[in-house]
Amino acid sequence: MKKILITGGAGFIGSHVVRLFVNRYSDYHIFNLDKLTYAGNLANLSDIETAPNYTFVRGDIVDAEFINQLFAQHHFDGVIHLAAESHVDRSITDPLSFVLTNVVGTANLLNAARQAWKNDLANHLFYHVSTDEVYGSLHDPKDFFTETTPYDPQSPYSASKAGSDHLVRAYYNTYKMPVVISNCSNNYGPNQFPEKLIPLSIHNIKANKPIPVYGKGENVRDWLYVIDHARAIDVIYHQGKTGETYNIGGFNEWRNIDLIHLLCRIMDKKLGRAEGESAKLITFVTDRAGHDLRYAIDASKIMHELGWKPSLQFEEGLEKTVEWYLANTEWLENVTSGTYRQYYSDQYASR
Repeated sequence: MKKILITGGAGFIGSHVVRLFVNRYSDYHIFNLDKLTYAGNLANLSDIETAPNYTFVRGDIVDAEFINQLFAQHHFDGVIHLAAESHVDRSITDPLSFVLTNVVGTANLLNAARQAWKNDLANHLFYHVSTDEVYGSLHDPKDFFTETTPYDPQSPYSASKAGSDHLVRAYYNTYKMPVVISNCSNNYGPNQFPEKLIPLSIHNIKANKPIPVYGKGENVRDWLYVIDHARAIDVIYHQGKTGETYNIGGFNEWRNIDLIHLLCRIMDKKLGRAEGESAKLITFVTDRAGHDLRYAIDASKIMHELGWKPSLQFEEGLEKTVEWYLANTEWLENVTSGTYRQYYSDQYASR
């Protein structure tokens, strides 16, 4: 069996990628490496935790010795690297943790892979999953991020991801490491930690709490359903050209305030409230420092070269997301209370 290491596999996007690979590829053994920080939750993978082709490993990619031992022990055929600190607000208050995980952690994985694969590079692959935030902000409504857009990160988070992207490309150019990179737009869907805009808003609407919206809500994001992102990662891993970058997006731009109003209408309908009741909870707050105005991905390359395209329109995906959160109130309560962390900390020793 081929052995694939997926880092950050207990997180939001990572758990959907792990599930897809475990269920789709019975000839692969999937190793899920996750530190189980606040955003890592193995309850996201309870449906596959006993699968014969799945193994969870708790560990920190910043620990170089541990990473080297892991590669030496398991002889991975490929890596799909999603582990990262990812919340912009947290990066503003604690930038060094983002540098350590996103830059140093990526370097540790690259070094371990290079050492393990040095005699057979052609039959291995290092796939680095990144973000559209590395490109900075778009001001012309006609512009889109492409794979050749110059990097212009504006927050410690996006700067740390840009640094990791550059390292991956450097290992390709310097050591001929077989790599691919993808940069994706904002994801939404089941299992997202409720610090992010959509799940936070769903939680607050349900609890009749204020819905915080930065500034005037005029910042624009391109949104992609997380399962469509997982499908794109699958396609790139198996069909992507070594050394290439692929942008993943939904051609689906929304101003934050318009998104929130749509979400309020869906929630009113699902909760049996009068139309407009949830919108009364919208509360404008001081804008985030370095808040990029607009992100928009041109996903033409992956669509034309690899045949991928998003399966859901935003309204449909958002309604499915709301239905999931309303049907999984125990998951949400465990996450917001923090009880999920104690449960899994008791089961897995930390390294």
